[in-house]
Amino acid sequence: MTDDIDTSGYADDGITLTQPGAIDVNGQPYMRDAKGSLVPLEAVKPTDLLMDETVRKIVDFARDLSDQIARFRGHTFEDVNAFQALIAQEYGASVGGAKGNITLTTFDGLQKVQVQVADLIEFGPELQAAKGIIDECLTEWASDSRTELRALVNRVFSVDKTGQINRAELFMLLRVEIDDQRWQQAMAAIRDSIRIIGSKTYVRFYERDAADAKWRAITIDLAAA
Repeated sequence: MTDDIDTSGYADDGITLTQPGAIDVNGQPYMRDAKGSLVPLEAVKPTDLLMDETVRKIVDFARDLSDQIARFRGHTFEDVNAFQALIAQEYGASVGGAKGNITLTTFDGLQKVQVQVADLIEFGPELQAAKGIIDECLTEWASDSRTELRALVNRVFSVDKTGQINRAELFMLLRVEIDDQRWQQAMAAIRDSIRIIGSKTYVRFYERDAADAKWRAITIDLAAA
C-alpha cells in the first residue's frame, strides 16, 4: 500500500511534470532512485518527494552562488593585477611582496583587500629521523625539566584525522634554540624534510568603522558565516 499523492499537476497530454526530477515514461511520471531504477511517482512517499524537492532547490541556489563567487574571484584578481600593472607602467616599480602578497587599502583606511600566496608543503622521511633524535634527547634529559618543550614536541607529532602533523607547532619548534648538537641535527633534518609542492592564492576582504578600530572580515565562506 503506497501513500496517496496528488497528481493533479500532471496533464494527460504529454504530462506537465511539476515534481522536480520526475521523468515522463509513456505518459506516466516516474522518479529514478539511487540504484537507477524507475519508481512510479505515486509510489514515492510524500516526505521523500519533499526532501528531494528541497535538496534540488538548495543545490540550484548553491550552484548559482558558486558560479557567482567564481566570477567575483576572477574579477577581483583581474582588478588587482590591473592595478599592479598600472603602477609598474607609471613608476617602473612593482607593488606587493616577492611571493605576490599585496594589501590594498581605501584612502580613508576603512576598507582593504589582501591577496596572500601560501606555499603548499609536505614533509619527507627526514622528519621521522628528526623525531627519533628529539625523542632520544628528551629521554636523556631530566624528566622534570623542559616540560614545556616536551608538550610542544607532543603537539607537533600528534597527527590529525587526515594524518597531517601540526605545522604551526612544527615551525614554533624550529625556533627553539638548544646548544645540544643532536638537537641542532634534528632541526636540520626537519628543515631538509620540507618540500614545497606548489602554492595557493587567497583573497580576503576587511572593513572597519574608524581608522583606530579593529578590522572585521567580510565573510563569504559559508562554513564561517
